[in-house]
Amino acid sequence: MNKVVLMGRLTKDPELRFAAGSGKGVCRFTVAINRQFKRDESDFINCVAFGKPGETISEHFAKGNRIALTGNIRTGSYEAQDGTKRYTTDVVVESFEFIEAKNSTSSNDDSFGAGIPDDVVPETDGDMPF
Repeated sequence: MNKVVLMGRLTKDPELRFAAGSGKGVCRFTVAINRQFKRDESDFINCVAFGKPGETISEHFAKGNRIALTGNIRTGSYEAQDGTKRYTTDVVVESFEFIEAKNSTSSNDDSFGAGIPDDVVPETDGDMPF
């Protein structure tokens, strides 16, 4: 089984591009996640969301916003301009949840649903990760 559940903050604004042939949206972003037992250390996870979820993330999230997501890990490789082989690891987003904005006035740092815009419905496929 290849299933990932993450919750963290975006390190910069999401980048939305559209595929040349299909016109399908591709949103790339990085999530910073504090390590459980070492608060001063973080992991930076590259994520990609396709289609409508990617467009929604791009439109409603910005640097510093908290996000919870489920997805799966995909690895790949490509040849760089200098001829070296590069390897990639990304989390492909299946569903996500709005948590809260970085500057939210909520006193509970782990509250789900805070800061959700009224006109946005989070994308989900209905699967629970457990």
